[in-house]
Amino acid sequence: MVVKKKLVRQQDLTGFGPWVRREREKLDIPLNVFAREIDISPAYWSRIERGLENAPKDELILAACERLGLDTDQAFVEAQRLPPDVRDDISTALRAYREFKNRPR
Repeated sequence: MVVKKKLVRQQDLTGFGPWVRREREKLDIPLNVFAREIDISPAYWSRIERGLENAPKDELILAACERLGLDTDQAFVEAQRLPPDVRDDISTALRAYREFKNRPR
């Protein structure tokens, strides 16, 4: 019988899932309870926390932050994407920049 050891990759220790898991565990909130509170399948949330899935949609990140009292900006940094309001602001700024650059001189 061959026993395979699970290799722990760096990505398993970083990112949104492992970060939010550490924060949830600090508050002693069981995964099943937490997942139900934010209206998501415990199995899927477990996969997120273990780094087997990408960070969830923005609404779930925001719900998790609200429930755990976490900083939403930090959560989006951990998820490696911009918060929705920043994306909107950047889009507006880019349009203004393009208009400015393309104006007649």
